Amino acid sequence: MIRVVLSLGLVALLAACGAEGAPVAPEPEPETPPPGLSISGTASVGISSR
Repeated sequence: MIRVVLSLGLVALLAACGAEGAPVAPEPEPETPPPGLSISGTASVGISSR
């Protein structure tokens, strides 16, 4: 019985150690573009002489 437990423990240890291959770093996320909204114009308050 102890052999079965040790064998399963060994298999679990080997399965958790990266058996797929060497670790690969993730690609960096692309920079987000600036928003495509621009506001321009003029505002005035009061009496205008024009």
